Amino acid sequence: MRSIITLCFLGLIFQLNGQTEANLLSTWSVDTIPGSNAFDNAYNEIWGYAADGREYAIIGSTLGTHFIDVTDPSNIEEVQFVEGAVASPQIIHRDYHDNKGYLYAVADEGSQSTLQIIDMSGLPDAVTVVYDSKEYIRRSHNIFIDPASDILYSLICGGDDIGYTPMRLFDISNPEIPTPIAHFTNIGGFEFSQVHDAFIKNDTAYMNCGPDGFCIAEFSDPTNPQLISFLNPGDYMQSGYNHSGWLDDDGETYYMADETHGMDIKVIDVSDLPDLEVVNFFNAGSEHPDEIPHNLIARNDYLYVSYYYDGLQVYDISDPQNPVRFKFFDTYLEDNVGSYHGAWGVYPLLPSGNILVSDMQSGLFVFETLEETSSDDNETIDQNLVISPNPSLGLINIESSDLKFTGSIEVYDVTGKLVQKTMNNQLRDSGTCQVDIQQASGIYMLNLALKNGSTSVSKIIIE
Repeated sequence: MRSIITLCFLGLIFQLNGQTEANLLSTWSVDTIPGSNAFDNAYNEIWGYAADGREYAIIGSTLGTHFIDVTDPSNIEEVQFVEGAVASPQIIHRDYHDNKGYLYAVADEGSQSTLQIIDMSGLPDAVTVVYDSKEYIRRSHNIFIDPASDILYSLICGGDDIGYTPMRLFDISNPEIPTPIAHFTNIGGFEFSQVHDAFIKNDTAYMNCGPDGFCIAEFSDPTNPQLISFLNPGDYMQSGYNHSGWLDDDGETYYMADETHGMDIKVIDVSDLPDLEVVNFFNAGSEHPDEIPHNLIARNDYLYVSYYYDGLQVYDISDPQNPVRFKFFDTYLEDNVGSYHGAWGVYPLLPSGNILVSDMQSGLFVFETLEETSSDDNETIDQNLVISPNPSLGLINIESSDLKFTGSIEVYDVTGKLVQKTMNNQLRDSGTCQVDIQQASGIYMLNLALKNGSTSVSKIIIE
């Protein structure tokens, strides 16, 4: 079903009041890594991982995959490296996603590139490549894993068995043995020559289809997905190369970047599907006309964007349809703004909230979290919050008389890994709710996002 688009706001939302430079904690790079032949980028994608109380930045380069221990941001170090099947300046893109302690790594160039599956359970002392094959994936521009279904989505994909397909799905319920499910060029009559990137949550895929626009599809039956809604390139203003996007925690607003010089990020109201409404545009407020967004991730009340020449850009999205530029840091200080240089990726999802950014030429940047956290070991860290029963069998009550919540509920295990995330509008509206922690017996940390940007942290015990 095609949706009718109405534009509620024209112009840019760029406010000078309150915006300040993000606090840089550390950087990492290696002088001997060669830049790519195409864009002179030694580095590409950034990802993050937490286990056993430690945090890691995972950054791609022309040579392979680097694991950087960033637990102490003032003293970061590379602890492991996995060489790519192709390790040379022909590599421009690598991409990563993790699931169940395994990292899935792909490249988009090189006739001998492979899908590498890396067991990270031995970090920081070791990592183990448990799968390294080009049978199914020789090239993939991006990947995304939906942990709810253990499905890996490979985007702009080609392997030895299939030369090219815009999108291919794999069952990774056995994390070391990917099993092909299906591949697609058409969903419900919406045709696409490529799916450049996608955000998938609970079987619903928000698909950025490059020159072919944007669509939303439901994959509960991964062999027979159902089209929910779509935008053709001519259906929205400032349409360019539909590159990437991210859904906010409420699941009601999608932020979408067209990777085209001079074009803004779009704010899309997805609260009443199949209707889609483009309600706003915003950018980095740069002085030059060639600014260009690349990748973006929403967490709590912030949207984090790697904005190529303009570096890290962070927007306050406490009013989701009206982003306000809040923090920034220019990682790229050169004047070459006609091609692709600067901040490639951003990752703000570590338990600490510290922000990881990869710059194509300069490597890894680690920035201080924008969220207030606590590490107190009391059962209820915030005295304005009551969680009961605690211990429990999983079903708990959350109550507060004065804290204001976003509705986002995150559960972390003792290794720091996010194991459950839900939204509860009752928590947001009334400050009380009931939630079922569907985890094995053990100790967990319950993170409740507050509307002031901080986080209320409590220890819970599941019997």
